[in-house]
Amino acid sequence: MTKLLYVCGLLMLAFCASCGRTKTDLSDDKTRSETIDTVSSYGPKTMVRNVKKGRNGSVLIAASFAGVFRYDGKIFTNLTSKLGSRRFWDVLEDRAGNLWVATTDSGVYYYPKQAKSFQHFTTRQGLASNSVLRIFEDKAGIIWFGTGGGISRYDPQRAVSGRSDGQFFQNFTTKDRLPNNGINTIIEDRSGKLWIGTRGEACFYDGKTFTILRNKDGKAFNNVWGITEDKMGNIWFGAAIIEDKKGDTLVVTAGLWCYDGSGFTKINQRGNSAIIADRKGNLWTTGAVNPNGVGAWKLFRYDQQALSSKMPVATEIMSTEKMLCGILEADDGSIWFGSMNGVYQFDGKTVTDFRNKEDQK
Repeated sequence: MTKLLYVCGLLMLAFCASCGRTKTDLSDDKTRSETIDTVSSYGPKTMVRNVKKGRNGSVLIAASFAGVFRYDGKIFTNLTSKLGSRRFWDVLEDRAGNLWVATTDSGVYYYPKQAKSFQHFTTRQGLASNSVLRIFEDKAGIIWFGTGGGISRYDPQRAVSGRSDGQFFQNFTTKDRLPNNGINTIIEDRSGKLWIGTRGEACFYDGKTFTILRNKDGKAFNNVWGITEDKMGNIWFGAAIIEDKKGDTLVVTAGLWCYDGSGFTKINQRGNSAIIADRKGNLWTTGAVNPNGVGAWKLFRYDQQALSSKMPVATEIMSTEKMLCGILEADDGSIWFGSMNGVYQFDGKTVTDFRNKEDQK
């Protein structure tokens, strides 16, 4: 097996940590000015970290320092114009129609469906950290935040003792046996377990215990940025296995892995960042061909029929010298994905770059 030198700082940020479980007061920190949305025929031209589904078939785009945009099929609307320049990383429109915006420099902004201003949640209100990389809503309507200081849980239905707004944060950190406080991603499988990728070991959470994932040799999966569940219930993720340590340098092997409920199978040795399974059962990944992140980044599709093979062959959709990020299957079946310089759409035949023609040069 080829061994690669892995630089610990790759794809990592400096994160502030805050531990413990905290009841919160969310009423006194709001962006009180009304939001004035701006619209454009073109998409953002800065890094797009994540792309998510919005209401009525729209697409939500989190673009670092540019804002969070809604695309309705014709125009891009900047929903965060009044928030100024922030390092926007993720976005969620929950089942009630409320908008959540994650940043890695100033916590979370919350826009209730019936409101006219954002509320601002930080460590002051109980978040585990002001650096937030992931927002996820589970089947029960609980909102989970993956932060640089652990996991924060928000239950919109649970009333805090002595309060009438029903808002509540609960934090999980290494003190609660979370393997690492730096959280990259969170998903929920069909059984209700949460699968969590961290900048240390990956794990799953059954509501009581965090269990670290290990291969047949007992080695943990590290630095997981993308996890998904396919139509058969298999869990797919990209990860690094630490084979050795030489001074400050880690010797690792990286690749795409599949868990079928009984064991882990390594599919390839490419770097894999974001991963989704579409409605047809196809698997989509973005990642660097060279697992150390140097060189070309590619968008691949693994057809559903090929996934039953021990070594499924991938179809290359796009290659670029710049980083590719989060992936989304939109309601119309098209695939959206972020990059260092904007957002792209693949309709099954053509990749569309939504920047203006001058920026595309």
